Amino acid sequence: MKAITRPLSDITDRVPDLNDIAAADGTLFVRDGVGFAGRGVAARVPIDDATALLRGIDHDSTVDGVSPRAIGCIPFTPGAAAELIVPAIVIGKRPDGAPWITIIDEAESRGFLELPPPAPATAASYSLEPGVPVAHYLAAVEAARDAVRSGALTKAVIARPITVTSDQPIDVRAVLFRLKATFGSSYRFSVDGVIGASPELLVEVDGPVVRSHPLAGTAPRTGDPVTDERVARELVASTKDQIEHRVVIDVVHDTLLPWASYLDEEPEPSIVTVANVQHLGTRMEGMLSQPAPSVVELVRALSPTPALGGHPRAEALELIESVEGFERGRYGGAVGWVDASGNGAWAVTIRCAELAPDGRSARLVAGGGIVADSDPHAELAETQAKFQAMLSAIVRP
Repeated sequence: MKAITRPLSDITDRVPDLNDIAAADGTLFVRDGVGFAGRGVAARVPIDDATALLRGIDHDSTVDGVSPRAIGCIPFTPGAAAELIVPAIVIGKRPDGAPWITIIDEAESRGFLELPPPAPATAASYSLEPGVPVAHYLAAVEAARDAVRSGALTKAVIARPITVTSDQPIDVRAVLFRLKATFGSSYRFSVDGVIGASPELLVEVDGPVVRSHPLAGTAPRTGDPVTDERVARELVASTKDQIEHRVVIDVVHDTLLPWASYLDEEPEPSIVTVANVQHLGTRMEGMLSQPAPSVVELVRALSPTPALGGHPRAEALELIESVEGFERGRYGGAVGWVDASGNGAWAVTIRCAELAPDGRSARLVAGGGIVADSDPHAELAETQAKFQAMLSAIVRP
């Protein structure tokens, strides 16, 4: 394959919105206006072979630091097979706002910049069904809590699915714009039928720099500043949430450390707010030892973290499989990209929806970390709060 990368201004004076480029059938990975959207498929490649394939592309570039890239998801199950897409055309925006374009094998690009107007607003009807009975979920939480109390586990994450069904195809492009309006500071993504807005950075590799921002410990937001500030203070003071958070931080730190010459983290967790909930989060940053690993290697080592699985990992995953009552699939894994240099950013695949092939239904999943002090009905309420991110973007009666 051959690729060229140029400033987008070489082709057009118009700077398109990346959501318009991704539309309903493209790919997207963006946060705070920085990221990229892809159109078409130049190749599909097993994730563990992606960096080698990208390095083999004959690349002609006049944009520093940009090379061909692949985007995709890995499932929740550790080591599961996964496939990335190398888009035929990628339009990206750098932190300084400068847009660029990569074209592979002379794919026709101008048609992707002449986008049709948004579809007219319609009034759809929706139905909502639990993927497992609520009673089953509550029993699963109790089983996880009992396993922690017995000393078999330190933490386990129990999730539950719901399905949203519409009498019309779900307008993916409109959903992406709603997510942008409400969750612009989250990692917003669309790839192979999975769309979402994740607040959690699993790992980022930027040259020699490695970063992670694990989240664990959650409380709802009400929209009232006074109430939300009080709830945030309670979240920071919560022994239950601090234990849940510390387990995640320690595992992420210990997993990354063998690849790093140093790795620093915030001394205390901070509050990370999104539209519907607030989390405890701890930023990490360090320098990778050389030769540095590809971001894919780090994703494989980290996913799933205790924020989505539990600790110890093997025992927690065994319990999840035995009590949850459904297959997680891509929920709880990771979504992101890698380039020819092994750089990339990957978010945890949460606050997302997986669309059915006909586009008329979507599966949403939400969960929470279970420790000794967990209350099943409080955990149920936490999943209800987390579901609102995608429900509010999809359901427009």
